[in-house]
Amino acid sequence: MTLLRRAATLAVPLAVAGLALAGCERPAPKPSDRFGEKVRAYLLEHPEVLMEASQKLQEKQASQQAASAQKAIGQYRQAIERDPRDIVINPNGSVTVTEFFDYRCGYCRHAAPEIVDLVQKNPDIRLVLKDFVIFGHDSEAAARLALGAKDQGKSLELYKALMAENALDAAAALRIAAGLGIDMTRAKAAGESETVTQHLADTDTLAKTLQLSGTPAFIVGDTLVPGADINALKLAIDQTRAAKAKG
Repeated sequence: MTLLRRAATLAVPLAVAGLALAGCERPAPKPSDRFGEKVRAYLLEHPEVLMEASQKLQEKQASQQAASAQKAIGQYRQAIERDPRDIVINPNGSVTVTEFFDYRCGYCRHAAPEIVDLVQKNPDIRLVLKDFVIFGHDSEAAARLALGAKDQGKSLELYKALMAENALDAAAALRIAAGLGIDMTRAKAAGESETVTQHLADTDTLAKTLQLSGTPAFIVGDTLVPGADINALKLAIDQTRAAKAKG
């Protein structure tokens, strides 16, 4: 066979191969596409998996938040537990519970009766109230009024009454405080002072430093209890009591 004939013979299959490569064929699905389709089909058939994954993510985030907060709690213990500007119930109690709250927070209002019952039945619980204002003007007005009246000896009563008001606004807070016999002139003057303004700003900064994402949030010892989880709060209190007894 001459070189020319050999070249022609080889050229035929090469040309066919070239045409095949240049043709407009429908591409086969990529492996990743097929995998994605299978995953999508499975999730559509088993939507409970998405709920489980979401729950696990929330648990992981809560765990990370608690671990991060725990590191900061020791560093900022004095500000968390011993700020002389805070309202403190049962000041001589041996177990300190610090609550970051907002008077207009629904979860805070839901937890409030149990918090009041807890401190009334357990004089060893020293409750520190931190006004973490997250719901705007009316929340701030209530916080200013409560902080302005803190030296009048009715803080627990006022806390309970403000939390019991479903539609709390600035006017309702004034009405409630007046109904408790609080000296409104003194309370309003103190509440509008630069001292209270700085106090609220410092509490906001502290809450953000602790990476608190909302209210209520409780701190007992080195434990952060996010949300209105009263059972978890009671467990943290019991653990702190036990640790103090051993110490």
